[in-house]
Amino acid sequence: MKKFLLASAAIVALASSASAADLPARAYTKAPVAPIAPITNWSGFYVGGFGGYGWSGSSNNNLDLKGGFGGGTVGYNFQTPGSPFVWGIEVDAAGASIRQSAGVIGLVTAEDKIRAFGTVTGRVGYAFDSALLYVKGGYAWADNRFSVNVAGVNFSDSKLHSGWTIGGGLEYMFLPSWSAKVEYQYMDFGSQTYFANLGGISSGNQQIHTIKGGINYHFNWGGPIVAKY
Repeated sequence: MKKFLLASAAIVALASSASAADLPARAYTKAPVAPIAPITNWSGFYVGGFGGYGWSGSSNNNLDLKGGFGGGTVGYNFQTPGSPFVWGIEVDAAGASIRQSAGVIGLVTAEDKIRAFGTVTGRVGYAFDSALLYVKGGYAWADNRFSVNVAGVNFSDSKLHSGWTIGGGLEYMFLPSWSAKVEYQYMDFGSQTYFANLGGISSGNQQIHTIKGGINYHFNWGGPIVAKY
């Protein structure tokens, strides 16, 4: 009986060993792969709208102008491959009511008013992923009207002033293809002569400071968010 039990135990042990040998090796499981982090690509065309406030200091014959404005922007960015540097060109134009008036003994009043202005500028920026710090500079123009009212009789003359501008700002891509910006700009316009047929009044150079906020939509065929490997 004992020999039979021992033989049975040996057979069971051999069968178990054979079954274990036939089992496939345990599959190797890789650790979970972290999701690929996104990075913003600023390249492409964009359009947008903006609004803000402008003011000037008194200089030469100018009054101290101040007031609001609003307009639109068209531009193009190119981001150097593998680099945070962003290059671009931007054109904007705005309707404005940047003005000031003055009176003399209630008989004579004068008003100087910038009714519209715009710029054509180059931009250079440094991107921190979805945030872009930039500077800009180039050509600026302004449509200005000078009005004088003498005892109820009104005289006015409008001129287009040309000059230059420099500024900078911060833009942030808060959604794929959508960015918001805040920007400071300084504009210096050349002098014009008003009422030339009445002897002429020189406007002198006019310096304007502006602060504006805006939103841009970027057309870059697939959105600004791409994979970073």
